[in-house]
Amino acid sequence: MNDDLSPEDSFRLQVLLAQNLKAVRIEEAEASPTLHALTDQGEASIPLSPNCRLDKYLRHVRELLSGHALGSPGGYPVFLSRWTRHGQMEGLNLGRLLLTGEPEAVVAVVHSPALGDELARYAWWAMPSIENARLMLSREKVAQGTMGPVLVDFLVEHLPFLQDAHRDIMDTVLVLLYSGSLSQDNREAIWRRGKHVNTHYVAFLEVAGWDVPQALPLPLPARADADTIKADLAPLLAAGDSAATTLARALEAQGQTFLAAAAEILERPETQEVVNRALNAIGRYFGSGGTGSESRMNVCQKLEPQLEAAANLARLSDAVVAPIFARSTAIGSLMRRKIEPVVNRALADIKLLRAP
Repeated sequence: MNDDLSPEDSFRLQVLLAQNLKAVRIEEAEASPTLHALTDQGEASIPLSPNCRLDKYLRHVRELLSGHALGSPGGYPVFLSRWTRHGQMEGLNLGRLLLTGEPEAVVAVVHSPALGDELARYAWWAMPSIENARLMLSREKVAQGTMGPVLVDFLVEHLPFLQDAHRDIMDTVLVLLYSGSLSQDNREAIWRRGKHVNTHYVAFLEVAGWDVPQALPLPLPARADADTIKADLAPLLAAGDSAATTLARALEAQGQTFLAAAAEILERPETQEVVNRALNAIGRYFGSGGTGSESRMNVCQKLEPQLEAAANLARLSDAVVAPIFARSTAIGSLMRRKIEPVVNRALADIKLLRAP
């Protein structure tokens, strides 16, 4: 028996620990603290009866759990907290960490590159949260397993509640797209949310520029004069001119859709990170084609403004706003005023390439 615990709790915990446990979580409500355990037979609960201050009592409970799971009678080892977010958990039995009742231990498991589908299910039971869902869904083995659809449904359901948490919106949409488990209906629904909060577009623009790109949903029509312009560009395209390649891509349905979304973001970005990621996405998307020969050969003079605009977009990145952001932490309208010269040039280039 553990003398630090009430006799009834000590006895019930010893009986519980004799079973094949999968995970433990502790509900720390002052009025009715409860220990929950996931076992082979399902979920078991033990109402706790503290005999001292609650925080001290729960520390004793966790010391018992840690001693049983990890052989560490002093509780969850402090050094593991330092390792938690650095992927240095491979040398440990990750499943044992879930038996400690420590939220930090669950986070350690979730951060591990070794996380698999079954362990993700136990970790999710122990600590369901938006951050944990994003982290687990970023693991291919989890995304492609039985937990993939569960985590996708959770994140889609909770995405509207992120509201002004713009980094969380971008990261959540990005991991949903990365997982490959998002239905077309959900892709379109999230894309439509960009009309109200343009931050939702950023992740779509990022994955559109990946080496294996994802198509943007609800595409706009290609420019009506796309075929004519491409015919005029034929010599430059054959020569591998990067600006011509970028311009040709911008004329297509996906390019027009990308430009429209990019313009909506740049017209009213809310944070510096939104600006940085949007600019990087634009530069990557339009800078991914061509060899950069720039051998214009005095052809297509009438298209020179569009070619120059295409080249400008391909050169965009967060580097163009870095000197501004280095001197300011502003967000919202003040930030937008500070970056007006950069943004206005980019918007002018986008306007040149969009359908008249």
